Amino acid sequence: MKYNRILLKLSGESLAGEKKTGIDEIRLEEYATQLKEVARMGVQIGIVIGGGNIFRGLSGTQKGFDRVKGDQMGMLATVVNSLALSSALSAIGQKNRVYTSIRMEPVGELYSKWKAIESMQNGEIAILAGGTGLPFFTTDTTSALRGIEIEADAMFKGTRVDGVYTADPEKDPSATKFDTISFDEVYDRGLEIMDLTATTMCKQNNLPIVVFDMDTYGNLKKVLSGENIGTLVHV
Repeated sequence: MKYNRILLKLSGESLAGEKKTGIDEIRLEEYATQLKEVARMGVQIGIVIGGGNIFRGLSGTQKGFDRVKGDQMGMLATVVNSLALSSALSAIGQKNRVYTSIRMEPVGELYSKWKAIESMQNGEIAILAGGTGLPFFTTDTTSALRGIEIEADAMFKGTRVDGVYTADPEKDPSATKFDTISFDEVYDRGLEIMDLTATTMCKQNNLPIVVFDMDTYGNLKKVLSGENIGTLVHV
């Protein structure tokens, strides 16, 4: 395999699947099956899942929620999604462990870098829930932070589009896809692959990002095997 240890970022919206909100059991099972397959191939996997299918803190503030409490609600939404994925993985015999950024035993163990790495080295998938544990940070930033902490070879951002384009391909049919692109060019072109905090952290710590379509079954194995799908964002 091209990668030994990865941080996989999954969006909450993708977890909603055809339902558009909440958790789609079919999508959840597809994710779990793909993850088990690559874990069996020896790839060490840490996962951060967003919570937008349940509650998004920033949009909550536009509806009158206090920003800090809204972000805390968003953090709890990521825990719900993490528990759902953990359950789906356990159901098919894949060992995993849920770590939370704030204390909430017995829901999950309190996260630490060393516990998460040990877990992955023992063949478990480490699910890193609860965001950073602090308001004003997105799960993109959490993914960058956790990816750097667990010494991942790369961050894999699983989305519903198959890479980074010159413009939003859902709005601009003439948009073209990059096979590779530097962080500097991402800045120069104003491309929004993640929020700026997350992108900057990855650049400063030399953590490459692979943006790919996770919703097409089998793509996770393909991209981890080095197939030229998705877009590699590099220093």
